[in-house]
Amino acid sequence: MAHQTARTRGTGSPARRTMTAAARAAAKRTGRSARPERGARVEEPTPSGRTLLVEPPANGWEDPPEPESVESPEPPESFESFESFESFESFEEDPEDGAPPRRTGRRVLTAVLGAVLVTALAAAAVLGWQYRQGRQTEQARGEAVAAALKAAPVVLSYDYRHLDRDFSRGRALLTGHFRDQYGKTTKAVVAPTATKYHGVVKATVATPADGGAPAASVVSAAPDRAVVLLFVNQVTRSTQVPQPRLDLNRVRMTLTRTSDGWKVSGVDAL
Repeated sequence: MAHQTARTRGTGSPARRTMTAAARAAAKRTGRSARPERGARVEEPTPSGRTLLVEPPANGWEDPPEPESVESPEPPESFESFESFESFESFEEDPEDGAPPRRTGRRVLTAVLGAVLVTALAAAAVLGWQYRQGRQTEQARGEAVAAALKAAPVVLSYDYRHLDRDFSRGRALLTGHFRDQYGKTTKAVVAPTATKYHGVVKATVATPADGGAPAASVVSAAPDRAVVLLFVNQVTRSTQVPQPRLDLNRVRMTLTRTSDGWKVSGVDAL
């Protein structure tokens, strides 16, 4: 009886195994995956650009060894304040970055204070000048009125019996162009007429009946110049007038301060 050959599962003939090996080699050469063996786990290739999931091992992952500790200097209490301080020092020490903000602020403050000081000094100078001008003007008012009350009776009076003396006293109280004009007028007009008619003119500044202050007031005044208005009474006697004649005149007298005091620089009859 012939014996039947028993075929073992999972095995093949030598020729079949040789063909399987040749197929695997060919698949490797062409870049294609070889035909997997029966029962083997097939892993699909991971396409590019996608995340590859790796299964953890059965025993779990082992933690890597901890590095040896290296002591480092302790940071400052406030890192932000430290950075601010470094930034401030860099501004203070680096002249190439321009003027530091703190120095710029000081310069601006100094400039403002300087401008305020100059303005204050200028204002003080102006106020001081105005104050001095006010005091000098007030002083001029009083001095000009006193000079006008003294000059009016002398300049506006004369007597034919001593004309040279009267006109000389009058010129001593005058100044400027009016002095020259007074001299010409008295010599060419007043003196011949007064001599011919024995003229006498007596001038006084009017005063109230109750004996108050003379009728004189300041029209305008400055430290070196003043205009005074006076009410002057003139009594005229001559051979042409049988009775003394009284003339009530208003006279505007201009006075100027000179090195010799206040002098009359103009007289206008109103």
